[in-house]
Amino acid sequence: MGILNVTPDSFSDGGRFLDARRAVTHALRMEREGADLIDVGGESTRPGARPVPAAEEIRRVLPVVERLAGRLKIPISVDTCKPEVARAALKAGAGLVNDVTGLRDREMAEVVAEAGVPVILMHMRGTPRTMKHLSRYRRLLPEVLSELRRMIERAAARGMRRQQILLDPGIGFAKTPQQNLVLLNELQRFRALGHPIVVGPSRKSFIGQVLALPPQERGWGTAAAVALAVARGADIVRVHDVGPMRQVIAVTEAILRAGRS
Repeated sequence: MGILNVTPDSFSDGGRFLDARRAVTHALRMEREGADLIDVGGESTRPGARPVPAAEEIRRVLPVVERLAGRLKIPISVDTCKPEVARAALKAGAGLVNDVTGLRDREMAEVVAEAGVPVILMHMRGTPRTMKHLSRYRRLLPEVLSELRRMIERAAARGMRRQQILLDPGIGFAKTPQQNLVLLNELQRFRALGHPIVVGPSRKSFIGQVLALPPQERGWGTAAAVALAVARGADIVRVHDVGPMRQVIAVTEAILRAGRS
């Protein structure tokens, strides 16, 4: 999954693709480099980020989705927690919703259920502004698993089919750097929930803490996290650097196939 942030303030590439033409060019490049889908987001979810009004988010996202819908051969995902944004993007040609709040908004659940599209339910406590203060767990893995199960139940109660649901353990969202490392190392535990697993480790601060490097210099650290995530059972990895990470995944999968044979 190639990341396309059309925001001024994302932690790694904020402002680079605010112009719709540049965003489209970058998305097409990610497709050529081997992306299987493109995730378009108009609101930063970095720690401490302020919420963006739905109208502004639509203004950022919609022109990009509309232009890409007729040119990409791969699906478009919209990264949003707002039903108005999801509805507009789906109408414009998006085919998947990536909701970092796990369908907390009842209307969002109704939009997804009505459209019948896949949805990524991500684990997060609080909001981007408050989540760094909500990373205290008595037992990290059991609690994250339990909260994801409740999201699945809530989605089903609101009319979604099991086949629509993908799960994301929420690396970097209401987790300390050490907790992120634990979740990646124990990722296979999430297979028991019976849904495809999405992981987004790309350039995140837990990598920066290990390497003492800024976001733009975390490519090798991201490669290590991606390789381990695939080995531990991830179905989709959400990344900035599609070409290099595609190579990492190809080699990791070749090793895993050799092991099974």
